[in-house]
Amino acid sequence: MKEHRIGYTTGVYDMFHIGHLNLLMRAKEHCDFLIVGVTTDELVSYKNKQAIIPFEERIKIVESIKYVDKVVAQTDMNKIEAWESNRFDIMFVGDDWKGTDKWNKYEEEFKSLGVEIVYFPYTQGTSSTQLRKTLDLLRVNA
Repeated sequence: MKEHRIGYTTGVYDMFHIGHLNLLMRAKEHCDFLIVGVTTDELVSYKNKQAIIPFEERIKIVESIKYVDKVVAQTDMNKIEAWESNRFDIMFVGDDWKGTDKWNKYEEEFKSLGVEIVYFPYTQGTSSTQLRKTLDLLRVNA
């Protein structure tokens, strides 16, 4: 049995790529049961973007990954509410959030709940943002 029983992470998972897979694989290495919140189309707007892959399809893609035990809709950014619904004891987050005021506050709140936060680095050379830029260049040059 692993040190942590229930893990949690979230993401848009638009244009699923190796960075997404690496995150889910690494997260599962730290917990027995991994819950993944997939961001709804409405909430994607927090990134000032529109998802290319519709929410229901992104859910099906993430559900099919062998490292994922349960998929839930992420309908808002409140991680404490997510904990209240899912009662995880470890949460996985991209390291670009580490040290920010928002996540420093979450670390304090989660510590009192017995939840560890683990920051993972992004996979170098691959991101949905880079894929979008490539698609935009292809459209311009077509």
